[in-house]
Amino acid sequence: MKVLLRKNVYKLGKIGDVVEVKNGYARNFLIPQGVAYQPTEANIKTVENEKAKYLEQLAKERAELQVRADAVNGKEVTIEARANVEGHLYGSVGPAQIAAALCEIGANVNADEVIMAQAIRQLDKYDVEIRFDEEVKATVNVWVVPTKDSLFEEATEEPAPVAEPKPAKKTDDYDFGGGVDALETE
Repeated sequence: MKVLLRKNVYKLGKIGDVVEVKNGYARNFLIPQGVAYQPTEANIKTVENEKAKYLEQLAKERAELQVRADAVNGKEVTIEARANVEGHLYGSVGPAQIAAALCEIGANVNADEVIMAQAIRQLDKYDVEIRFDEEVKATVNVWVVPTKDSLFEEATEEPAPVAEPKPAKKTDDYDFGGGVDALETE
């Protein structure tokens, strides 16, 4: 069944596209939800008007997002985290911590806009992508440094005392560990 899309549908099409979908998908979801119309001449004109309004609104939103991206692009933030001597973090640094650090320096960034393949688990400098939109992106430099108290803990940590082994119990040559002798405690 062919339908005319009123909205962008992920992996299907954009506004104004006429796409072929299965009958059940069109009748049970797309048309009742108002996402698509039957492709008639009147509906095509209506969707073209909606598409023009959508593109104007999208251009305004992208301009605002580009201003945000320009304000963030190239910024550096420092995040302190507890780490051992080798530089491995005891926890990890994720998008929420990076977004909070950016907000502290005045950049308005949400955690879901911070794109990371995996959480940071090592002390180092990282380039992290901030994706405001499909086409609007920025890159920030994130320094992950050890906290002062974790360095102090490592410096003052003394090696644990080694316990001396207990002297072995004296046994007779004929005693194999069973019987009444095994119940003796020291």
